[in-house]
Amino acid sequence: QPQLVESGGGLVQSGGSLRLSCEASGFTFSTFTLGWFRQAPGKDRSFVASINRNDANTLYSDSVKARFTISRDHAKNTMYLQMNRLTPEDTGVYYCAARNGGLSSNTEAYDLWGQGTQVTVSS
Repeated sequence: QPQLVESGGGLVQSGGSLRLSCEASGFTFSTFTLGWFRQAPGKDRSFVASINRNDANTLYSDSVKARFTISRDHAKNTMYLQMNRLTPEDTGVYYCAARNGGLSSNTEAYDLWGQGTQVTVSS
């Protein structure tokens, strides 16, 4: 069945970097738009970045633009989120998601979700 599995989270100091991975299985990876979301403690899940099915277009939240880069490797059925210049405000559980449509920052537009990976940025 369709599945997304995140990895790469961990503890990092402010100013550091992490790369998250999201491995997809059970569906045609190249035909879906993918996205990253995060949820900080006590807050709603929020949009981070999205990449469309042919990688021609990406979308970022203002808070991560110029620091984070979303990409995907179709040969490995894997999406990535390179996170640089991390701050404590980036702390949260990061989720990858897939939708059968165009770019979207709307949580409800995504049909398939991973289980999440924890990112903690210390000050």
